[in-house]
Amino acid sequence: MSQAAPDPLPSPAERVSTPVDGVHVVGTLSPSRAGDFVTCPLLYRFRTIDRLPEPPSADAVRGTLVHKVLEDLFDLPAAERTPARAGEMLAPSWEALAEAEPELVALFDPDPAGRADGGPPLDFTHWLASCRTVLERWFTLEDPTRLEPAERELYVETVLESKLLLRGFVDRLDVAPDDGALRVVDYKTGRSPAVGFEQRALFQMRFYALVLWRTRGVVPALLQLVYLGNGEIVRYEPDEADLLATERRVQAIWEAISSARESGEWLPRRSRACDWCAHRAICPAWGGTPPPLPDQEPGSPGSPGSPGSAGHSGSAP
Repeated sequence: MSQAAPDPLPSPAERVSTPVDGVHVVGTLSPSRAGDFVTCPLLYRFRTIDRLPEPPSADAVRGTLVHKVLEDLFDLPAAERTPARAGEMLAPSWEALAEAEPELVALFDPDPAGRADGGPPLDFTHWLASCRTVLERWFTLEDPTRLEPAERELYVETVLESKLLLRGFVDRLDVAPDDGALRVVDYKTGRSPAVGFEQRALFQMRFYALVLWRTRGVVPALLQLVYLGNGEIVRYEPDEADLLATERRVQAIWEAISSARESGEWLPRRSRACDWCAHRAICPAWGGTPPPLPDQEPGSPGSPGSPGSAGHSGSAP
């Protein structure tokens, strides 16, 4: 019999999720985990059921740092929200991030043995300069002196009629002062996708819009993706039909996840995403062998988020 996976540290969502009183939820889904399953069911298993660790990447850490600066920038008076001030915030924000997650410092270790990925060393000065470049590009796309976000890093959740709990974090929520219209904004530190490949990012935004619609009773007027890698903004105006279609798709993804859980068959799906997957060495599509499934998976009887649980505190993946 295989050993159960060790209890992981709570995710950011788990730390802030509120109890859903009196509701026996069947499970929990976020846009990132839904996207994992669509990309590759085995990747979903590795991240959600096995909870396998993944080494941090320079790109992901850059995204975390830039998001933090953009969040904190709005704590300043409007006149002080300048590119220079944002640049000054990078170093202390990095220090706080490195203190909270010391393993990130290993990215810049000149000794390959000290880096989780064993890859080439990263120059910290050059990397921090790349973060500054991304930040400066944002100021060419939006004017923070004219913005007063209603929410930043907003945690949202709702329970569908099927008792599936949806949750996630919205980077920024703007509310129009005249009519209360909602604009959902998400920052992407990478480049915008090529034409025809925008659907995954738009699915994430529709997912957030669906949760906001269900909790606030208002369809967001605008979904806005801000791509800082190449300085482009993608905008989309959803309607109720879009969000109902998104709800059906989310439900279908969850049903497919449930089927895989019941059968134990988490099939790999080869794609370009395999090139940067942290688990390629144990993927059968590349000649590897996955570890045995844990004894008790999230969603099994008695585990958090299972149909038999007496409530929900947001601890299911």
